[in-house]
Formats: sequence, structure tokens, C-alpha cells
Amino acid sequence: MKLLLDENLSPRLVALLADLYPASRHVRELGLIGRADAAVWALACEQGFAIVTKDDASPT
Repeated sequence: MKLLLDENLSPRLVALLADLYPASRHVRELGLIGRADAAVWALACEQGFAIVTKDDASPT
């Protein structure tokens, strides 16, 4: 499983989780800071990421 960490989480978590989830990324690395949630969800679906966030809303 690879994780996509949302902008409300620290990018440092990618390195801390690398041994368990080596293909994980932060939205900052993918140029998604400030983008709509729908864009983040679309990329996650296309590239097989599970989204990790503190938000509780899904895209509408």
C-alpha cells in the first residue's frame, strides 16, 4: 500500500513511514498544495494511493 499524505499533515511523515509504506508521497511532492480535494482524490485514484488526512469530507 502506498499513502498520499494530505497538506494538513507534515511532509516529514513520508520519511518516518518509509519502512512500512515505501512508495508513499506528500501532496507537496506532487505539486498539489492548495489544489481542490477533488484533484487530490483523482490523482490518488489514478495512481493507487490511499489518502491520509485529518479532514473528514470527501469530494463532492
